[in-house]
Amino acid sequence: PASVFPSQKPKSELVRTSLRLLTSSAYRLQSECRKALPAEPGPAPDIQLVTQQVIQCAYDIAKAAKQLVTITTKENNN
Repeated sequence: PASVFPSQKPKSELVRTSLRLLTSSAYRLQSECRKALPAEPGPAPDIQLVTQQVIQCAYDIAKAAKQLVTITTKENNN
């Protein structure tokens, strides 16, 4: 997201909100995927729960991306 809006804070609150959702969801997705890797000692991860969390993160990423496309398309057409 930072490379799409380089060195400049987006003026639109909707863009900032969408970027925050996109970034936080990407970090959450990375964290959830790491949980799926079995740790050597300790209990195995609950794969069903991890899968649900990964699906939710992917949904949030897609939602934020769609919001950004919609916002930037509208701004470019005005």
